[in-house]
Amino acid sequence: MLYFSRWQIVAILAVVLAGLLYSAPNLLSQSQRDALPDWGPKNAMTLGLDLQGGSHLLMKVDRENLQAEKLNTLEDDIRRILREEKIGYRFSKSGDDGINVTLRDAADLATAKSKLEPLTRPVAAGLFGQGNVSEVAISEPSDGVLRLTLTPQGIDNAVSHAVTQSIEVITKRINGLGTSEPIVQRQGADRVLVQYPGLQDPQKLKDIIGTVAKLTFHLVSSEMSAQDAIAGRPPAGTEIKYEIDGERQVPYLIESRAMVDGENLTDAQPGFDQRTNEPIITFRFDTKGA
Repeated sequence: MLYFSRWQIVAILAVVLAGLLYSAPNLLSQSQRDALPDWGPKNAMTLGLDLQGGSHLLMKVDRENLQAEKLNTLEDDIRRILREEKIGYRFSKSGDDGINVTLRDAADLATAKSKLEPLTRPVAAGLFGQGNVSEVAISEPSDGVLRLTLTPQGIDNAVSHAVTQSIEVITKRINGLGTSEPIVQRQGADRVLVQYPGLQDPQKLKDIIGTVAKLTFHLVSSEMSAQDAIAGRPPAGTEIKYEIDGERQVPYLIESRAMVDGENLTDAQPGFDQRTNEPIITFRFDTKGA
């Protein structure tokens, strides 16, 4: 026959009572849980997909499409640089990851190469990378010809960066659906797993995730200060927009017409200001946006 001392019995009963106390909200309605005292547990257990069902999505980054976009951006950058230097050229594709630039005057080779060299500068590696990686490599396959190629490491880094950005965007969007605890996580190098318990309509989840955001860039107006515009009336063609700085709202008087929109944005990367060491976001535009 088992024998328990008095303190062991008290400890067992305390654990049982604590378990009953913390599981009690599962037996109550939402209004009853809201009426519970602040010091007590109020949240019911969130059931997973295996217990209550829900929506399960597995999305994959389109590597080929991403590579094609990178190649188009590279072509635009090459065209802009050579036109600024007034160097004659013609393009030809080198497979699906490179561009051959044939110069009309072979004497321009050294100048063209030095001006295109910044395109090969390393960028910060993604989640699975270490240090920096070069997205573009430059070579001279023959006289008067430069070949610029997207590196495999650069494409891998771009895919990883796209997955990271997708996870952030998806998490923010589906958190507005309700109180369930969704799962949004990386799966492999190029996939994102999304699970939402309780949501029985996968199409609704797809629609929310697939909603296209609109990004525009506007010039800050110098016609008057934002404070004067708020006190009076903003000049024609301008409007007031606010920047959220903690709990503070900072007003800006901007031009209503967008100078550049998101279609001209080819890349955005986190970084640090070399002068102040403060975190910044660096933008990269296509030829039209630049």
